[in-house]
Amino acid sequence: MTDYRLAFKPAIGLYGQHDPSAVLFEDGTPVFGVEEERYTREKHATNTFPERAIRACLDHRDLTLPNVDRILLPYEPRLRGKIASHYVTDAVRAPGGARKLSALEETLVTQARSRFVPTRQIENRLESIGAPVPPIETISHHRCHAASAFHPSGFDEGVVLTIDAKGEYDSTVVWHADGDGLTRAYTYEHPNSLGLFFAIVTEYLGYRMFNGEGKVMGLAPYGNDNPEIEGVLRDLIDTGADYDVTALTKRWGTGHGVEVLEDAFDRPRNETPGEFDQWEKDLAHTAQKLLEETVVAIAETAIEKTGTDNVAIAGGVALNCKLNKRVRESPLVDDVFVQPVAHDAGLALGAGWSQQPPSAVDRQTDVYLGPEYDTAAIRSILETNKLAYAEPDDVERYVAERLADGDLVGWFQGRMELGPRALGARSILADPRTAASRDRVNRFVKHREEWRPFAPSILESAAEEYLIDGGPAPFMIDAYDVRPEKTDDLEAVLHPADDSTRPQTVREDQHQRYHRLISEFADITGVPVVLNTSFNDHAEPVVRTPTQAIKDFYGMGLDVLVLEDFVIEKRTSKADRDSELLFEESDGSTPIPEQ
Repeated sequence: MTDYRLAFKPAIGLYGQHDPSAVLFEDGTPVFGVEEERYTREKHATNTFPERAIRACLDHRDLTLPNVDRILLPYEPRLRGKIASHYVTDAVRAPGGARKLSALEETLVTQARSRFVPTRQIENRLESIGAPVPPIETISHHRCHAASAFHPSGFDEGVVLTIDAKGEYDSTVVWHADGDGLTRAYTYEHPNSLGLFFAIVTEYLGYRMFNGEGKVMGLAPYGNDNPEIEGVLRDLIDTGADYDVTALTKRWGTGHGVEVLEDAFDRPRNETPGEFDQWEKDLAHTAQKLLEETVVAIAETAIEKTGTDNVAIAGGVALNCKLNKRVRESPLVDDVFVQPVAHDAGLALGAGWSQQPPSAVDRQTDVYLGPEYDTAAIRSILETNKLAYAEPDDVERYVAERLADGDLVGWFQGRMELGPRALGARSILADPRTAASRDRVNRFVKHREEWRPFAPSILESAAEEYLIDGGPAPFMIDAYDVRPEKTDDLEAVLHPADDSTRPQTVREDQHQRYHRLISEFADITGVPVVLNTSFNDHAEPVVRTPTQAIKDFYGMGLDVLVLEDFVIEKRTSKADRDSELLFEESDGSTPIPEQ
């Protein structure tokens, strides 16, 4: 009899505020997974219960909620009480204490209730989906992060690092793992949080916590070593394996830390996000340097203590690909696996995997767990809306020729990716060989800061030829240096400041059509690489449906849209494209009903 387990991460109450998701496990294997933001169309789906993601999981196997054997929640509310005393002290001492005490009272009441009925709030929400509600099991936040990293790593033994802002009372946890499971080695408790430290720098530089950290990472290579900035930060915090960042992080949120930085540097926070002087670039560089220094020291110390040189990483901080590169390059590290859905949306994966020994889990090679749309459904949408389309005999060759000719392509194929990276299912593609491609995608398609780099998709068989220490890297979660003799081939997908890149390597068994497209592009150009960025406009989630893809196509500076076997084009001449007249937005007059 098939065993179905539904793991989901809410973003309500004690369960956090961001990135709700749901994953359906069938006999221990994830068969469907999706983030709630893909349905709400609000980035991170803040303060949302993942009802639509849950329903999508059930629909994938034509189930009702009572058909599920068990519900798994990646959070243990009872553990939250371990930091209650910190919040009480903070509320009493912090400015605006009366307001904070009122909020604290509500929080503590909720925590007290959770000690007796920790899942009542969840049960009430699930009853609207189906009753009776299956048994619910809660699993601690960082244990789920750890399982998401080690169980699918393929390692027999390893060190596991789980690093984020906070989960219950944990901020960073070091685990020792083997085929039998996970053993907690030691813990850095909240508020001693590397995630919160980097979030404070992010907010000081003008971006938002939980949203702009990747931009600060991308800004860092434009900066230089600045002894004055580094001296101030080192006076405030301790780095290394015994790090302490609480001088910045001891209050709720980022406000206190930003004020400390303003006083320490005698300089106000940046009020024009996206615009930076050299001092601000140097600050980003220094913060990234200290983060890398600390996490590498934690990893190396754990390796020395445990005697194993494999490292698995998860938690929101693990989305920092430059950090992952530094860990991988440590002389003490043999191999690294980073969970591609490293942030809180990946907790559902970890919750499901944590129910079985790591030796029973296959190595993770892709994240194509979301919905897909067959050609009949897509044809119906196109014809209902009277949209002209073509069906080339060889879609991959046709698109490769268009990319080689300089066109920008929206690519919608197969099952949607779970996680923050588009990996050839919901992607925008371009020629990787010229900076003009990068600049056109930034300016006319993604509508974002022009200094931000893009990533490549590269045939796995060519990784060693193009990347220093190159090998399989299927998730766009790790950075590599490009071989100097190959930089001219990849100008659009290099970080302009340091010639690094964040690749996705592609094998035929991972995504057959995408692999063939890149192969055809290589046949035409001699370069087995395409520029790949997520199919969405600035600050919106990745497109989920053909309708959303069509809407974005007509609202962005794309030339071609590929929906499975169908191709839609904007009616512009080559001369128009060369003069960039094609980048006029559609007037949106064509009604396209949601499917």
